Amino acid sequence: MGFSLYGIWQSKFNISSDDYFLGGRNLPWPVAMLSIVATETSVLTFISVPGLAYRGDWTFLQLSIGYIIGRICVSVFLLPQYFKYGVSSIYEVLGKKFGSDIQKVASGIFLITRVLADGVRFLATAVIVQLITGWTLPLSVIIIGLVTLIYTLNGGIRTVVWIDSIQFVLYLLGGVLSIIFIYNYLDQPISSLIMQLTESSKLSVFNFEGNLFQDPYFALSALIGGLLLSFSSHGVDYMMVQRVLGTKNLKSAQKAMIGSGIFVLIQFSIFLFAGSLIFLLMKGAPLNQDREFTTFIIQYLPIGVKGLLLAGVLSAAMSTLSSSINSLSSSTITDWLGGNKTIKESQLVGMIWGAILISIALLFDESDSAIVIVGLQIASFTYGGLLGLFLLARFNINFHNSSLICGLIFSFLIVFYLKSILFPWTWFIALSVTVNILITILFERVFHNVKS
Repeated sequence: MGFSLYGIWQSKFNISSDDYFLGGRNLPWPVAMLSIVATETSVLTFISVPGLAYRGDWTFLQLSIGYIIGRICVSVFLLPQYFKYGVSSIYEVLGKKFGSDIQKVASGIFLITRVLADGVRFLATAVIVQLITGWTLPLSVIIIGLVTLIYTLNGGIRTVVWIDSIQFVLYLLGGVLSIIFIYNYLDQPISSLIMQLTESSKLSVFNFEGNLFQDPYFALSALIGGLLLSFSSHGVDYMMVQRVLGTKNLKSAQKAMIGSGIFVLIQFSIFLFAGSLIFLLMKGAPLNQDREFTTFIIQYLPIGVKGLLLAGVLSAAMSTLSSSINSLSSSTITDWLGGNKTIKESQLVGMIWGAILISIALLFDESDSAIVIVGLQIASFTYGGLLGLFLLARFNINFHNSSLICGLIFSFLIVFYLKSILFPWTWFIALSVTVNILITILFERVFHNVKS
């Protein structure tokens, strides 16, 4: 309720659509930074990351090191271009280079990716809330959805980023408190616990054993995969870039972008450490996959701390949902409706997208594993194609739309093929981008007689 009232209060600062979607381009970079981290943090991170440490070690952390490098690449290669053109939607850059049709295609890919991925993330959160509170699944979906919708529609991006920042601190506090409670239950010196985990190889970060093209957590494979995943997700996914576009200048945007990668590393370290300590607490007893942290919460934490952890789960869900609604609305207004709409028109578009996201979560339940898997993995199909488009925009060639579309199609198909042969997912984006660029250039040369 407090978030909703805050959103209503913030609405008085929204005079134009630029205020509503970009915060008047005056957002403090630390707030934008925390908002990025909160937005990319879903309940799946909250639940799954401790489970990875419980069942294995810390090799997952290799990805987050790649994330930092990827965000440095975004700051060097993409953000200067966005600020140079002063765009409201990053897909306008493609429109200036290739025309409005390609701008709409790229925006359409983003819209489909976001609404499916975030719809099922929303569902996953509602399932956890249902388990902890005893509410029905539809009630959980509706309560979370309506509260988020009220403050998002009223306050716009300025409200979203500030609330995201508060929610991220709350979420991180839940992880730290969990570690404190586990430590008290174990009642041993921290040095002894670290030694036990080290002797059990539970704190290993870098994996130099295995095959580069077979093991997704082989060191180089994980670093490259994390780099390219972050380069694409934070460089060509408007939901992430929108936050830094709202900062004062390029330097502020770069600090927010790179800083978010560092905070993700800190976040993962905290929840991996929690998972490792739960392993000692439960003596490595076999538990249902991705239920390790939930089991600990239900069995060991007092009611007040359970409430705080529930608030963390809700925060993770609401920050992603609110960001999704605002970015979907902004891209729709700018890329499809020509921009320069009134606040009420922008809010109407946001209400429609919010209703769609809530509907996706209501239409399916946790037993619909196929749609959940597709929704969560859809970004792996589309990110490579989108990143390829932005890289092609830097070429000194005026590609025809038919060549660009063919490149996009083949970039999607290669990911389907790689998934079918169980190729490590950390290479999906690298190969998708490569195929996109090569096929586009090939079609341009063969069918339009363009020499490179």
